[in-house]
Amino acid sequence: MRGLLIAPATASDTAAGLLDTPADASGPGDGASTGGVDAFDPSRPYTLHPRVALRPEPFGALAYHYGNRRLNFLRSHDLVALVEDLGNHPSVDAALAASGIAERRHPAFRTALARLAASDFLTVAPHPNERPPADTPET
Repeated sequence: MRGLLIAPATASDTAAGLLDTPADASGPGDGASTGGVDAFDPSRPYTLHPRVALRPEPFGALAYHYGNRRLNFLRSHDLVALVEDLGNHPSVDAALAASGIAERRHPAFRTALARLAASDFLTVAPHPNERPPADTPET
């Protein structure tokens, strides 16, 4: 299996140290938005795509998308916890603030989350205060 060699995360985290996408699973643009996908906006709420499963591993977790058959390696337990908790917050920035992750590490985590969103592992969640449209009109 071809893949990227990623060094273990150090005190100066980089997005590459947090997330590893096998080379044969990456799509066009290698993590860039494609096909009309909105650009990642950390002020919006995101959640794990319903077709994505996380499997805990000693290094973090494997993330498998059953829809597009892509695989990602989340190389940090902090990233796994953040991804699992995203849906409980009104924005990525709010989730980061509540996570206990040092603020100096936030840019690397935002980059990793942007890559997950670009590969459809994360999806924009409805804001907690928004109601979904009703199927029938109210009378």
